Amino acid sequence: MTMIEIGRLLRSSTTACVIGCRVSQLNTPAFGGMVRIPLGDGYQVYGLIYDIRIDDDGLVRHLVTAEGVSEEVLLDNRLNRNVPVEISVLFVGYEMGGRISHLLPPRPPLTLDMIYSCSDEELCAFTGAGHFGYFRHVLRAEDVPTGELLAAHLSQAHRAQCAGGNHSWGVSATQELITLLRDDYPTLMSVLGALSDAGLAL
Repeated sequence: MTMIEIGRLLRSSTTACVIGCRVSQLNTPAFGGMVRIPLGDGYQVYGLIYDIRIDDDGLVRHLVTAEGVSEEVLLDNRLNRNVPVEISVLFVGYEMGGRISHLLPPRPPLTLDMIYSCSDEELCAFTGAGHFGYFRHVLRAEDVPTGELLAAHLSQAHRAQCAGGNHSWGVSATQELITLLRDDYPTLMSVLGALSDAGLAL
């Protein structure tokens, strides 16, 4: 199985982390994508990408206001910048000894740990374990675009599950979200609206 490296960890807590990667690596991660951080001894942490930030610096500010900047200079600045792209990841579970749990990881990863994009098989294994317990981490997270994050994740996971023969996963996931949000009508409408906009006719 090919492992797609995204970047290395900049900082982390018990609930989330921030990854640093080069601009040239930015075609791999996507909003709502699932990643994993192997930590050795059969232990790895899973998370969902909820924000991708590209900060500016002095050179970028200069180039933005300059006139007649050549395409070569722009490409060189984009591809060879030392300022990393920052990718924020919300932890949603972990695997230890071959067993997947939708609880928060017992310990966060360390700086400079390597982060990989999950394959369809790994995505199916995580989302198919348990009964959508990881949804609660997304629903209670602050400063996270909950509806859009769930729509992006469900779209990717539903596609992977269907490819693996589990065509009912998307319907079950949507029903679970409706149950979890039955007492929070505004959030429920936001989530269902985002799912509809994503074209998820589940």
